Amino acid sequence: MLNEFKTFIAKGNVMDMAVGIIIGAAFTAIVNSLVGDLINPIIGLVTGGMDFSNLFVNLGDGDYASLAAAKEAGAPVFAYGAFITAVINFLIIAWVVFLLVKAVNRVKDMAAKEEEAAAPEAPKGPTQEELLMEIRDALRARN
Repeated sequence: MLNEFKTFIAKGNVMDMAVGIIIGAAFTAIVNSLVGDLINPIIGLVTGGMDFSNLFVNLGDGDYASLAAAKEAGAPVFAYGAFITAVINFLIIAWVVFLLVKAVNRVKDMAAKEEEAAAPEAPKGPTQEELLMEIRDALRARN
């Protein structure tokens, strides 16, 4: 059983997956910083500093000035502002990831084109018609 486990761990796809998870965690920190530290302040400037995360509807008794005060008092609240903020953050993060993937794909395509241009062209084999003519001629020669 230990040998089977060693074989499983040593397979390339398991190691690739582990590296992908580690890189993904590091990449998540970069994207979150990009969104939180660079993009969200610009959006806050455009929207006049509107903070959606404090929008809520109190479902119980009492009047609370903020969502934090309502939660601290244990009041049931419908915190739709937090949902709006999460959706906006998701859309921003998805857009940033899209742009990054697009840039990486562009670089990959450029590298593939350079590699393709540098590679010597393989000799071309006979066409289907040429092969059929050879077969025809060989059959005529036998008869």
